Amino acid sequence: MDFTDTLSLLRRGMLALLALGCVGLLSELFLLEHYGEWQQFIPLALLTLTLLVILWHWTTGERRSLRALQLQGILLVIGGSVGMVFHLLENLEAERDLNPESVGWVLFREIFRGDAPALAPGTLVQFGLFALLYAYRHPALKKPPTA
Repeated sequence: MDFTDTLSLLRRGMLALLALGCVGLLSELFLLEHYGEWQQFIPLALLTLTLLVILWHWTTGERRSLRALQLQGILLVIGGSVGMVFHLLENLEAERDLNPESVGWVLFREIFRGDAPALAPGTLVQFGLFALLYAYRHPALKKPPTA
């Protein structure tokens, strides 16, 4: 097996792990009934779309599907970051209601320890970075030689 075969195998493994992670997180979000408010549909939609793009790229391997995977990676990073802000703001609001006098380190700690897991949406960021890493210098991105 030469270097290109090994790299191709590693890329396929990365894509499979990304798909497995998306299925796992999507399942967990459904089990947690993470669909009560419109904002909670964002990760569900992002993960579902990611799985569809992975399937498209896995089956065709074409440049367009890889570009779509890169775009999806960027959307996951943005969506995960926004999700962390939503969670932190939700916890801040709850902490202000429970302990209006809370400030400083105590407030900071309680915001991160609140009911909405503040760093959980970071998983989407991780998945997005994983998708972008998969696509980095991918052979399908090489421009064909012009005649």
